[in-house]
Amino acid sequence: MNVIHMPRHYRTLWLSDIHLGTKSCRADDLLRFIQSVEFDNLYLVGDIVDCWRLKKSWYWPPSHSAFVQEVLNRAAAGANVIFVPGNHDETARDYAGLTVGDVKVMTDAIHETADGRRLLILHGDAFDGVVRYARWLYYFGDWSYRSAIVLNHWFNIARKRLGMPYWSLSAFLKHRVKNAVQFIANFEDAVVAEARHRGVDGVVCGHVHHAEMRMIDGILYCNDGDWVESCTALVEHHDGTMEIVRPLETVEVDVRALAWAS
Repeated sequence: MNVIHMPRHYRTLWLSDIHLGTKSCRADDLLRFIQSVEFDNLYLVGDIVDCWRLKKSWYWPPSHSAFVQEVLNRAAAGANVIFVPGNHDETARDYAGLTVGDVKVMTDAIHETADGRRLLILHGDAFDGVVRYARWLYYFGDWSYRSAIVLNHWFNIARKRLGMPYWSLSAFLKHRVKNAVQFIANFEDAVVAEARHRGVDGVVCGHVHHAEMRMIDGILYCNDGDWVESCTALVEHHDGTMEIVRPLETVEVDVRALAWAS
């Protein structure tokens, strides 16, 4: 496994599932990460703000405002910032096609990499049958998920005091529960099918909180993960190389660059 130092400047940065407005949001860590890098393009791929949670109870600490302000500052300074709303911030879809504070709001987008490949950018909730057809079941799953996040929080406080690195309990459980694994596989297949239908070379999405990058039947599937548990981002280098970075695991990152299919 090759290891490289995290570069300071990316051509493109993708972030999703930040869930500002919730106690599980890792806004402090995300703010430190985004302030440590430069980028030409920033895609916010949905569920940036958790409007569902905010409707139930208001939670908005200074770090959440600081992240929003950082994004607005980058956009004002010339970065190309595009916001693709997800299901938790779906009310923003009413503003699709508009530019708000130098941030473009779009239902989906097409990004062209430095090497000329076209990527479809979307959140992915439209391909989640649970969200579309059984929202009450999704809310039950969301409650279970948040319970795991709380347990994970205290578990990692104990690990930190013991000098141990961060570890995601909910991600560990998710990857080992058969139904969850099958759900993610079905989701990936559905998103890839949409990319093929659109005639693009790849797709970047979020929604399932599972960072991944691989070729599926000739289409590059990329999921940039989340910032409530795994704390990952997807980046494009200036030569078009794609990589998933995990800033909290180490000051160095595992190379996840994936060569395009010839």
